[in-house]
Amino acid sequence: MPSAYFMKTYKPTSKSRRHMSTLPYKQLLSGDAPHKPLLERKGSQGGRNAFGRITTRHQGGGHKKRFRDIDFAYDKKNIPARIETVEYDPFRSAFIGLALYKDGARRYVIVPKEMKVGSTFVVGENVSLTVGNRLPLGKIPVGTFIYNIELSPGAGASLVRSAGNFAEVVAHDAGYAQVKLPSTEIRKVSDLCSASIGAVGNEEYNLVVIGKAGRSRWMGIRPTVRGTAMNPVDHPHGGGEGRQGRGLRRAKTKWGKPSGKGQKTRTPKKYSNPFIITRRKVGKNRKG
Repeated sequence: MPSAYFMKTYKPTSKSRRHMSTLPYKQLLSGDAPHKPLLERKGSQGGRNAFGRITTRHQGGGHKKRFRDIDFAYDKKNIPARIETVEYDPFRSAFIGLALYKDGARRYVIVPKEMKVGSTFVVGENVSLTVGNRLPLGKIPVGTFIYNIELSPGAGASLVRSAGNFAEVVAHDAGYAQVKLPSTEIRKVSDLCSASIGAVGNEEYNLVVIGKAGRSRWMGIRPTVRGTAMNPVDHPHGGGEGRQGRGLRRAKTKWGKPSGKGQKTRTPKKYSNPFIITRRKVGKNRKG
């Protein structure tokens, strides 16, 4: 993966073009067309429910997309696989690769940093600790970077799947691995759960500068209005003559719930509380 100076920039022909940047896809991807048997149509609901009412704000429009069926279960054990293509996925920040297993099956998988066309991996209980290989957490030593982590044995990968992310195994104790997640939270995960070795590719995704409002609309993202710009009937931060502060000690959402500025928003009796060893750090503390 190239470093930051390979980001594609543009001549400042307009205000929006001046700081706009994109990823150099021609350098990063193999240029192959998607594998049709693993494509599905996926209609966009635009954040609306069956009654046409907005249930998730700031969604709507955007380019038509086809869903890629990604294999998060990794249920083909001890069968070597080779990466045939590296492709863009419109539904996720990470790049995906078409894996050809030795038995002839083809499946899409999340591609880690060092993997490229021709790289191989294998899933099993006694495989080597090389990038892309997948094995139970109980057999991964402390200090190893991992991604695509399961929370229940055999349930499929559900944690650490976004571009550039990785977790770290920090300890093993009483049948559990203690994993430090990208959020800085340290969590217990069963030793029987599987994880892939390495870090998710496309780590420069967060350096992309959108540049203009229209580009966000292509992505299906609608505008966000500040609460302080609303009327009191519409938002707790609204109202006041001219430009006003929010007038509240703590920031709130449109529905009066705590939000932002390091406030705790986690459900007090969440099912996973017993598995959390260290809560995630927020704000300035996260950098420390």
